Amino acid sequence: MTALDSLRFLSPQQRNTVIAAYLGWTLDAFDFFILVFVLKHIAEEFHTDVPAVAVAIFLTLAMRPLGALIFGLAADRYGRRMTLMVDVLLYSVFEFLTGFSTGLTMFLVLRALFGIAMGGEWGVGASLVMETIPEDSRGLVSGILQAGYPSGYLLASIVFFLLFPVIGWRGMFIVGAVPALLVLYIRRSVEESPAFVQRQSKPQRPFLTVLQENIPLFIWAVILMTAFNFFSHGTQDLYPTFLETQRQYDSYTVGAIAIVYNIGAIVGGLAFGVMSQRIGRRRAMVIASLLAIPVAPLWVYGHGPVMLAIGAFLMQFFVQGAWGIVPVHLNELSPDEVRGTFPGFAYQLGNLLASGNASIQAGLAKQWNGDYAFALMIVACIVAVAVALFAGFGYEKKGVRFGSKSARAPDEIVKT
Repeated sequence: MTALDSLRFLSPQQRNTVIAAYLGWTLDAFDFFILVFVLKHIAEEFHTDVPAVAVAIFLTLAMRPLGALIFGLAADRYGRRMTLMVDVLLYSVFEFLTGFSTGLTMFLVLRALFGIAMGGEWGVGASLVMETIPEDSRGLVSGILQAGYPSGYLLASIVFFLLFPVIGWRGMFIVGAVPALLVLYIRRSVEESPAFVQRQSKPQRPFLTVLQENIPLFIWAVILMTAFNFFSHGTQDLYPTFLETQRQYDSYTVGAIAIVYNIGAIVGGLAFGVMSQRIGRRRAMVIASLLAIPVAPLWVYGHGPVMLAIGAFLMQFFVQGAWGIVPVHLNELSPDEVRGTFPGFAYQLGNLLASGNASIQAGLAKQWNGDYAFALMIVACIVAVAVALFAGFGYEKKGVRFGSKSARAPDEIVKT
C-alpha cells in the first residue's frame, strides 16, 4: 500500500483529527513567525536595535517548556481534545494583544505569555493524532503534521508580502488572532483519542513516576530536540533579517523568497516522513540532516535573489525533512501513560536550551561587522552534524502499538 493509500483509508473522524492538529500547528507557527519578519520595524518604533527585539524570540522559546508541561499534564488527565481547544484560544488571544503593545517591555511580556500557550499545542496535537490513526499511515501523517510549521511560516510570508505595507507590524499581530476560529472546528468535528479513552478506566501513575523509569530516554530526547531546534531556528529566525539587512532586499523580495523556501520545507517534511516509514526513523533523519550541509553556501552566498531562493528551498527541504519525522518518532518512543506530556515536554525543553539561537546569531553577526551570512552558515553546519549523530546513535521504536505492553517497556527500545 502506498503512502497516499494509507491516507485514503482513514475514516472521516481520523481525517478530521489530522486536519485539526495540522491547522493548530500551522496557525501556531504563523503567529510565531510573524515576528521574524518585523523585527527591524519593531526596533525602529521602540527606538532600539534588532538584538533587543530578538529577545522576544528567546522568551517565546524559553517559555514553551512550561506550556508543554502544563498543557501536557492537562491532556493526560482531562483529554487531548478539550486541552487543545483551550490552548489554541489562549495563543490567539496573546497574539492579538501583542498588536497593542505600548513599549518594548509590554511587547516582551506578551510574547512570553504567547510562548506558554504555543508550547502546549505541538505535544497535545501530536499525541491526539498519533493515537487516532493506523500505524501504517504514521510516517506520512507525521510529515503532514510537522509541515504545519513551515505552512505557518509560509502563511506569515504571504501575509507579510501582501499586507504588511498596508497594515504595518501591529496589524500583522492582530491578523494573528484568526486561529481562534479553529476551536469551533475542533469542537464540532474532532473526537477524543481512542487510546486516552481506553486508559481512563485504568489507574494512572504520576508523570514524575513514569519519567523516573525512563530517564536515559528522556535525556537523550531532550538533547536530540536541542540539536533539532538549533537546526530549525538557526536556519529560519534571522534569515529574513539577513535578507533585509545584509542583502538590502525590500519586503516584497524577502516575502517572495520566504514563500519559496517554505514550499521546500513542506515538501521535504512529507518526503522524509514517507521515507521514514520504509527505511526507519533514525536513518531518514541522518540522511536529511547531512544533505543540508552541502547546500549551505548557496543558501547564504548565492548571487541574487533567484539563487538565494534556490538555496533556501533546498536548505529547508532537508531541515524540515528531518523535522517531518519528529512527531511520529517521539510519540512512538513515549511511554504510553504520558504521551500527552512526554513528547511535547522533551521537544520544548530542547527549545529552551536552543532559545538563545537568535541572540547568538545576531550577536555573532554584529561582532563580524554585520555578516549574518557567515553566522547563519556556521551554526547550520555544526548543528546538522549534531542532529545526525544524536539521531543515528539514538533510540527507535518504529511501528509500536500504542496501548500495548511494548509501548511501556523501556528495555525493549532498539538502540545502537
